[in-house]
Amino acid sequence: MTRLIFTLILAICTGAMSLSAKTLVVYYSYTNNIETVVTELSSQIDCDAVEIEPAEKGLDYAANNYAIGSALISAIRSNPDNPASYPAIDPVDINLDEYDTVIIGAPLWWSQMAAPLQTYLFNNGSKMAGKNIGLIVSSHSSGISGVVADAKRLIPDGNFLNPSLWIRSSEVPNCKSLISKWLQDINYQEITTSIEAISSNEDFTYAINSGCLYASGTYNMISLYDKSGVKVGETNNTSLNISSLVPGVYILCVNTKNGNKSYKIKL
Repeated sequence: MTRLIFTLILAICTGAMSLSAKTLVVYYSYTNNIETVVTELSSQIDCDAVEIEPAEKGLDYAANNYAIGSALISAIRSNPDNPASYPAIDPVDINLDEYDTVIIGAPLWWSQMAAPLQTYLFNNGSKMAGKNIGLIVSSHSSGISGVVADAKRLIPDGNFLNPSLWIRSSEVPNCKSLISKWLQDINYQEITTSIEAISSNEDFTYAINSGCLYASGTYNMISLYDKSGVKVGETNNTSLNISSLVPGVYILCVNTKNGNKSYKIKL
């Protein structure tokens, strides 16, 4: 339904066609279970993938009944708001603004999300506000509710896709069908079909700052629509108050002397 509404908005504004939105897969994998899952996922969808790597190399997380991993998780549990509680990771060169959907591939450590992945989300979760967030968890036997809670704590304004996918370690070698069914369950094809930036029209520019959308150029009217096709704002002035809108993807339609133009914007 969202795809149809977006297409109708475009037909009204520009007549342009819809394109596939971009998906990023962020994962950490110590035993290679999640890496196997991500490899299979990447064969089923068009996505970019980035692996999170601990800054300290050569650690044997499995030694002494995963004592190192247990200590890292305990440190985060004790003070989850302190950056010092999270283990250092290698720098990640990725621009989250380019992606509409982020899928997180997470191993379970002591009923929580693996510590290095928590570090990445602690540092970048706020940049995922309004994005579709999918979660895939691998564990031996324990349930995944703790990992889901970690993800929602670290990405408080994400649009979480339900259900999350739990793949037990024994299921990893044959995870193809599980992933395929999960993609259907979360309506992946529909939610990732959206509108890319449509116009390179140099007669109109806009900027977003402090709860306002500021426009410049020659135009008669600008209108803003949400994903449901509801008009949430309109003005013929140079600014539009958007402070009450929730983070997410919107369509900005601009009526100019040269016709109607349309842009996908993120708030």
